[in-house]
Amino acid sequence: MKKIALSLTILLGTLSASNATAFDGDVNAGKEKSTTCAACHGPDGNAPVNIYPKLAGQHADYIYKQLKDLKLGMTSGGKEGRMDPVMSGMAMPLSDQDMKDLAAYFSSLNMSEGATPKDVVEVGQQLYKAGDAERGIPACAACHGPRGNGTSLAKFPKISFQHPEYIKSQLEKFRDGTRNNDLNGMMQDIAKKLTDKDIEVLSKYLGGLH
Repeated sequence: MKKIALSLTILLGTLSASNATAFDGDVNAGKEKSTTCAACHGPDGNAPVNIYPKLAGQHADYIYKQLKDLKLGMTSGGKEGRMDPVMSGMAMPLSDQDMKDLAAYFSSLNMSEGATPKDVVEVGQQLYKAGDAERGIPACAACHGPRGNGTSLAKFPKISFQHPEYIKSQLEKFRDGTRNNDLNGMMQDIAKKLTDKDIEVLSKYLGGLH
């Protein structure tokens, strides 16, 4: 918990500097470059297959960071960034401007709504909004917001309406360390304290959070 609190303090202290740089992606150029992306993420950014993330409505800064990290994962042989057998290869030929354009385009679209099963609402809401102090789990809402919309400046992603299956897979990867491109290891620290049931409930809860 102390590490997470310190990370947030450092982050808030650097936001003003981050805000000084405007995001300069081109939506129209991004649309033209998105043809290949549509195969997995859908023509409107809402992935038709639930193992792939919805990109529509996601923060441009977050998408841009992930594309950079995925490319770095490939060029560093998995030692840095984020390594994914499919997406790291797809990111390799992208220039920095390509990434910004794609990020701008997908962020301009609307994410399709999802639904939360009634049987996970009570437990999911408690864990998301309040965490579990006894286990050292902070509230998800502290970073991702009460509606799961995240924040662009801090590069915390929008997670509401995301496919539950995708959220589940990413939490599991953070937990086992196969994904480690999170700020100061914050998500890894939290995910390691989550049980399989916690992950299942949170993933389903977030699918319809609004």
